[in-house]
Amino acid sequence: MDRLTAELGLLYGGDYNPEQWDPSVWREDARLMREAGVNLVTVGVFSWARYEPEPGVRDFAWLDEVLDVLQAHGIAVDLATPTASPPPWLGIDHPETLPVDRDGVRLVAGSRNQFAPSSRVYREAALAITCDLAARYARHPAVRMWHVGNEYGQVDFGDEAAREFRAWLHDRYGSIDALNEAWGTAFWSQRYRDFEDVLPPRRAPYLVNPTQALDFRRFTSDELLACYREQHAALREAGVTAPITTNFMGFFPGADYWRWADAVDVVADDQYPDHADPRSPADAALVQDLMRGLGGGAPWLLLEQAAGATSWREHNLPKSPERMRLDSLQAVARGADGVCFFQWRASTAGAERFHSAMLPHAGPDTAVHRGVRRLGTDLARLHPVIGSRVAARTALLFDWESWWAAEEPGRITERLRTLDQVRAYYRPLWDRGVAVDVVRPGAALDAYDVVVVPQTYLLDDDAATSLRAAAEGGACVVVGPMTGVADRNAHVLPGRFPVRLADVLGVSGEEWVALPDGGVPVTGALVTGTPGKGSAHTHAELLRADDAEVLSRFADGHLAGAPAVTRRDVPGGGAAWYVGAVLDEPLLAAVLDDALTRAGVPAAVPGAVGLDDVEAVVRGDVVFLLNRGGETARVAVPGTWTDLLTGDDVIDVVDLPPHDAAVLHPAQPRNQGTGDDEVH
Repeated sequence: MDRLTAELGLLYGGDYNPEQWDPSVWREDARLMREAGVNLVTVGVFSWARYEPEPGVRDFAWLDEVLDVLQAHGIAVDLATPTASPPPWLGIDHPETLPVDRDGVRLVAGSRNQFAPSSRVYREAALAITCDLAARYARHPAVRMWHVGNEYGQVDFGDEAAREFRAWLHDRYGSIDALNEAWGTAFWSQRYRDFEDVLPPRRAPYLVNPTQALDFRRFTSDELLACYREQHAALREAGVTAPITTNFMGFFPGADYWRWADAVDVVADDQYPDHADPRSPADAALVQDLMRGLGGGAPWLLLEQAAGATSWREHNLPKSPERMRLDSLQAVARGADGVCFFQWRASTAGAERFHSAMLPHAGPDTAVHRGVRRLGTDLARLHPVIGSRVAARTALLFDWESWWAAEEPGRITERLRTLDQVRAYYRPLWDRGVAVDVVRPGAALDAYDVVVVPQTYLLDDDAATSLRAAAEGGACVVVGPMTGVADRNAHVLPGRFPVRLADVLGVSGEEWVALPDGGVPVTGALVTGTPGKGSAHTHAELLRADDAEVLSRFADGHLAGAPAVTRRDVPGGGAAWYVGAVLDEPLLAAVLDDALTRAGVPAAVPGAVGLDDVEAVVRGDVVFLLNRGGETARVAVPGTWTDLLTGDDVIDVVDLPPHDAAVLHPAQPRNQGTGDDEVH
């Protein structure tokens, strides 16, 4: 992507579906795109039925014309393989290509994503259309990026999936005895005599084996990745040298993106936060930090977002052009080198006919399209940002496999949800303007002064060793409840929990406790000075402080007098906190403040701290200030800056209008003693 952004600047555009329109519209689209500052469009995501109207027939002539029109207008193309949505004839002629749900019902064509990832017929057909597309367009000058499939997430419980699942299990375990040991099949008389007896976790009379379910999630993610890799390899074999990617979906539960990250040349993501939720800016920032983490800190691409309202929620509130602009600049602030939308022109037919677009049904003389043009102008001014990175001293651990295992049925409470915990621990950091990297358990943590572990249910020796090394190396480590409960087979670790971290935390537990509605009061030093009464809710743990200071205790009930929050000074200069409950927001924020203060981790822009509606992010040497409030905010920014969005000079302080942004770049020194005021 570096070569593309060096030539075009920050990438800007969206999904384009010319097959929905008469060719006379294509030229109008290209002209309006150019006027709006669009320099990249994704083409062909859902074009398989147009390319191949009948088995073996190919029609690429229309795409030839589309690419020529876009090329003539200087618009680069991210060309998609159309394999996310096979034509109806494939499912009709070969029903085995259609997915089967866990109840054994085979789904039908007539929507999208109607394929079974393990179907050999589907895989052969997908590879054939990919190869022919690549042979024709691998060296087309308009095609500057390739996009494989779309939003991979299909799940199939059918017979072909069962066949491939067994092969996957054989590769993983080697013998049926090893599988039986890993799955704990002595429970409920589930012992298998042979791999051929194993099925996907289809609907059963009662709860299924949790390790079987976990392995099926792992397999499904890997099987989808195999589909992607086949097409990626075919593109490269055909001579494609441009970057190849596919679109992730944030914290999507259907694929382990840590395993996918190395397979894409650039991390790309689709983001549709619910802007009716007042905390959605923090949640969007978390997703953006995840995307940056997946790429090892490298710039990523926001491939889809909504220009206005979505159409798939029960109640779809409009997104204002100002909100669309702030959301887009937030992504750039957090490492995106491109901002795109679904879609360019609003569809008049189909399931997404009321989904917003860069060019609405009402045409260009609309508030939405004027906002699109304004954003295009903004992005064109942000060249100094391209390729730069966000530097963070705080890490937050997240793991897909742990998430999956933690939410299998049969647990203490179904109200304790991993992603809720991740968001709860992230939001106080976002509120305080602290830069965060999202990392996977077991990663090296040497670069971080604060390490936050909201909930990592599965914790292997490598991950525990990494956390211990961080604390012993001087980092402040904050660990949340229900962490380190089980091993990688989802077997509960015997002993006082968290077994693999009890020594470094100086605390150990003996019972997991679901809390009554209304919560339980928490008292202690950390509650002092926090607004309201400290409390815990949903889930807590009966703990014993073995070698740790008790900062807060439960005030009554089943856990009365037991530690709720502890802290241990770790030899080597670090410290470790254990949070043995789901805490209310002020109390959890106090815990994190304690760790940040001890570690000396400041906000990214100290002058923005305390301004509730201003999000401040530093990327490279550029400061992004986003005012989401309805009042003008005054932010201290010592020094002399240039606002890249306006070209205005800013000295020491910026007055930021409501729903507006500033992107500050250090001003270049002026000539001395010549009377020449030109900025160099």
